[in-house]
Amino acid sequence: MSNLTNAKILVIGGAGFIGSFVVRELLKENVEEVVIYDNFTRGKMDNIAEALNDGRCSLYPHGGDIRDIDVLNDAMRGKDYVFHLAAMWLLHCKDFPRTAFEVNIGGTFNVLEACVTHKIKKLIYSSSASVYGDAVEIPMTEEHPFNNRNFYGATKISGEAMCRAFYDRFGLSYVGLRYMNVYGPGQDQTAAYTGVIPIMLNKVDANEAPMINGDGSQAYDFVYVEDVARFNVLALNSNKTDEFYNVGTEVQTSIKELCDTILEMTHSNLKVNYVPYSAEDARRLVQNRIGSNKKALADLGFQPKVSLREGLQKLIEWRKSSGKK
Repeated sequence: MSNLTNAKILVIGGAGFIGSFVVRELLKENVEEVVIYDNFTRGKMDNIAEALNDGRCSLYPHGGDIRDIDVLNDAMRGKDYVFHLAAMWLLHCKDFPRTAFEVNIGGTFNVLEACVTHKIKKLIYSSSASVYGDAVEIPMTEEHPFNNRNFYGATKISGEAMCRAFYDRFGLSYVGLRYMNVYGPGQDQTAAYTGVIPIMLNKVDANEAPMINGDGSQAYDFVYVEDVARFNVLALNSNKTDEFYNVGTEVQTSIKELCDTILEMTHSNLKVNYVPYSAEDARRLVQNRIGSNKKALADLGFQPKVSLREGLQKLIEWRKSSGKK
């Protein structure tokens, strides 16, 4: 029997980009209840409107901030499992490091403590490939050293360490997921902290030359959001605990290759604008990060289903249908 049969689940950050897809994936299972807990700093009602039409899904009504300990405990009462996806994003953490500490580190401690209080059977913790920093080897295994040098990655390293500590001290079962570059429908297309793919698509739609820092040889692992959501549910359903997994495709794509693909798929004749790195960017930006998925395949049977071209097509179609272009 699936762990999810008749389960009651709390999805913290469930109105966000990845969280809303996790909610949808959970509703494909024979769950009893999925409760979305979100403060809507980054989450959107549009992301969960369809899920809320399912009678098993609801939005926690009394707020949804992981810094509010009493509220968090009330939301978690009576639940079997918890997904923790709430976090301040990378560049947001750079600009507001103290708030990043309070949300990503203090808030995560609150989640872990509440999980122990309410005897949660298993927690799925959303970490990030940012813990690795720039790659020493490609593809990076889960044993890759933590070379992170930014506030966001530091908060995720702290979250991972606390998961281990709560497992060791209190027996809290958990699995941590280190996401590579996640993209897809529902990702914020216009905010100051948005990702490289929406930025490029916005430029193309505005008939402006897409901009690439450096020569475009910097390479990443782009993973479609539906695959990420599927991995979250696989991790919960597995018998694995006290483990961390890369969530990616193991496919290396340079920024130049990404841009060329977008220009081809959008039938654009725009020329790329190559811009030299600033001294700060040259020092701090990760140039290569591609994750090995061998452990995920061996332990969980996870293989990504959506290729980059297929995922980009889905994203482009969503932008057109939702008026995001």
